Amino acid sequence: MPVDLRRTSREFLRDVAGPARTPRLNLQLASVLALTAGVLNSVGFVAVSVYTSHMTGITATIADRLVLGGWALVWVGVLAFVSFVSGAMSCAVLFNWGRRRGLLSRYANVLLLEACLILVFGLLAESLTWGRRNLVFIVVLCFTMGLQNAIITKISAAQIRTTHVTGMVTDIGIELGKFAYRERTPGLEPVVADGGKLGMLSLLVGLFLLGGVAGASGYLEFGFPVVVPFALLLLLLAGAPLAADLRRLRRAPTG
Repeated sequence: MPVDLRRTSREFLRDVAGPARTPRLNLQLASVLALTAGVLNSVGFVAVSVYTSHMTGITATIADRLVLGGWALVWVGVLAFVSFVSGAMSCAVLFNWGRRRGLLSRYANVLLLEACLILVFGLLAESLTWGRRNLVFIVVLCFTMGLQNAIITKISAAQIRTTHVTGMVTDIGIELGKFAYRERTPGLEPVVADGGKLGMLSLLVGLFLLGGVAGASGYLEFGFPVVVPFALLLLLLAGAPLAADLRRLRRAPTG
C-alpha cells in the first residue's frame, strides 16, 4: 500500500508538539531539539568562546576562578548559570500555565518562545555593537538551552535530555556494559541491555554532534543568521497546537 506522504507530514506536524505523547513522538521532537542545541552550542563557542549548554564546565570554571583568581570569568559563569536556570524556570511556568488551562499548546508555547528568541538572536546579533554584547549573547543562548532542555525533560518524564551529552554518553556506556556482560548465574535474571535506549541515545548524541558541525561551519560562512532556519523549524512544529487553541478560543462563548 503506497504511503500518503502529505497526510503523514500533516499528522507529524499536528502531533509532534501536541499534548498527547508517545515514545516515538518524544524521540522525534528530541531529535530536532538535539540538532538545534548542537547548532546553538557551537555558534556560542565560536562567537563568544563559551559552551552555553555545558553547565558542568560553567560551574567548574566558577569554582576554579574563585580559587585561582579572575573575577571577570566568575561573573560570566554566574551569569551563564543563572540564565540557564531561568530558562528552565520559564519552561515550568509556561508549561504549568498551559496545562492548568487545558491548552493543546502546553508544550508548543515553550517551543514558540524558544523559536522567537533564536529568530531575534539570529537576525539582530550581527548588528549589535554594544561593547559588552558577548554578555547578551551568553544570556540569550544559556536561557534558550535551559528552556529547551527543560521542555524535553517534562515531555519525556526525565527520560531524555537534549543538551546534557555527558549524561547520555554515560547511559550509552552503561548499556554497552550490559551487552558486554555475558556471565549467567543460575537462579538470577540475566543482565539484558536495552537496545532501543542505546539506539535513541546514540541518535541524539550524533545529532548534537551534527548540529555542532553545522553551527560552527555555518557561523564561519554566514554569521549569526545560520540559526534562523532552526528557529523557523521550531515555529513550524509549534504551529498546529497553537492554531488549534486559537480556533477553540474563537469558538468559545463570550461573557
